[in-house]
Amino acid sequence: MIRYLTIRNLAVIESVAVDFEHSFNALTGETGAGKSILVEAVGLLLGGRATQDLIRTGEDVATVEAVFETEDGSELIVRREITSQGRSRAFINGALATAAALKDLSNRLVELHGQHEHQQLLDPTQHLALLDAWAGLDAAGQSVAAAFAAVRGLREQLDRLRMDDRERAARLDLIEFQLNELQKANLQAGEDDTLTAERQLLRSADTIQRLCGESYTELYEGEQAALVALGRIWKRVGELASIDPRFAPYLDARDGIKAQLEDLAFTLRDFADGIDASPQRLQHVEDRLALIERLERKHGGTLEEAIARRDRLAAEHTALTGGQSSVADIEQQLAAAGAAFLKAARSLSASRHAAAPKFSRQIESELAELAMERTTFEVRLTSAEAEGQWTQAGIDTGEFFLSPNVGEDVRPLARIVSGGELSRLMLALKTIAALAAEASARADDRTHQRSFTKTLIFDEVDAGIGGRVATVVGQKLASLGDRFQVLCITHLPQIAACGQTHFLIEKTIQGRRTLTSVTRLDAEARVAELARMMGGAAAGEKALEGARELLDKTGAKAKGERRNRPPKAQTSRQ
Repeated sequence: MIRYLTIRNLAVIESVAVDFEHSFNALTGETGAGKSILVEAVGLLLGGRATQDLIRTGEDVATVEAVFETEDGSELIVRREITSQGRSRAFINGALATAAALKDLSNRLVELHGQHEHQQLLDPTQHLALLDAWAGLDAAGQSVAAAFAAVRGLREQLDRLRMDDRERAARLDLIEFQLNELQKANLQAGEDDTLTAERQLLRSADTIQRLCGESYTELYEGEQAALVALGRIWKRVGELASIDPRFAPYLDARDGIKAQLEDLAFTLRDFADGIDASPQRLQHVEDRLALIERLERKHGGTLEEAIARRDRLAAEHTALTGGQSSVADIEQQLAAAGAAFLKAARSLSASRHAAAPKFSRQIESELAELAMERTTFEVRLTSAEAEGQWTQAGIDTGEFFLSPNVGEDVRPLARIVSGGELSRLMLALKTIAALAAEASARADDRTHQRSFTKTLIFDEVDAGIGGRVATVVGQKLASLGDRFQVLCITHLPQIAACGQTHFLIEKTIQGRRTLTSVTRLDAEARVAELARMMGGAAAGEKALEGARELLDKTGAKAKGERRNRPPKAQTSRQ
């Protein structure tokens, strides 16, 4: 779970530090106060895209850092930095990490649900993935996707080999032109960053050499140099130490200090001497960067894409000029790859068909707890084994069907669901997915990984709902807070009142700058915030009384339901 979150210089946030609880944490505030920035900050920690426009105006670096706590009390510290040049660095426990490593880690740490996922739920192409995630079929799905990629690659290779002579010649001319350009450039991974840094150094060469030279002289050369003066000081300190032993520890440190200062002096001298400040070198760097940027634009947009494009063109050139297998060999490989794909896809399909009814019943059960008691939910799967209908998802297509009203036939989700029903369905999906992931993690002792209490983050889960349903949703989130850490941004007082902890996000203007703050509310401040949510900024005593009543009623009910629930199962690890 997220124990501690700090954000600096991100959007309108100058500096925010928040201690979250292992429970349901409600976050409220006026529209535009910056609530979603907290969600975006967590998204950055989980490998989200970082851009320089996220940095607070006038600042050079934005940072987001979180301390994640394991179930045994140990900690994991994740940090993300974004510079005004658009560059990003990530750290896990102080060690540099890639965005891909953050994303991999995020699967164990956080489940982030934002408003965009409502639209994903309306897209039938996303439904199979939701079923697979609940049923623990992600690994099988990845195997099928890899088998499909192998089939597709061999199919494309076979198609190229079957080109007629005219098509082959035209394709070879294009490949040879592009390949020659890329091979002649001899692109190296990471050299754009290295050259950009060198360009900055060369452009500042005169300043660097002056500063290094002046510092070296004042530190090491001449009668007035710092090291010479320090030698005289040590001599006097030595005399003092012979009189009073309290000065002796300073003498013990003398050699270390002298060595550090001498190392600095020699570094200053060597660094200045090592800079090739010639205009020719700067022009060479500028020309090389211009070539790299031109090739990036032509071949994918990044240096990595341009290098990958070069390698793909070289492989295709070899294939077209007869350097790889014959048509018969590729046909044989394609047949074997197709058979492997079908075997894996049929196995995955059988698992999906077995899981779909159980998944549907569990969704219905969760929806019943969210005031959709008589809802019927189905996952309809269709399988097709013809090669033209294969996809990376296998041989299946799937779609969710729903009937929220008794006596009505189930229909495709996207055609009948309302905003409020969609919010509750998404909450039901997230609930069963989180419970399934928790059960899988506890049952699998082979991972030998630290066990984290997962954090579930909900932004706009209250879209389209209100009244009694809002209270039901709030109680459901409170119930989830017994098993997971829950952070929920909400505009509804009924939901906020169910939170065990309540944070207020406010936007203020100080001078000519906008600032966002996050405050943990005590009992009276919480009543005032709920009253504002119920009756507006000018809420009077009536609204305050209503807020107290809502807090007493909703909070007591949520706590009572949690007390009556069976205790959470504990699993020991050896």
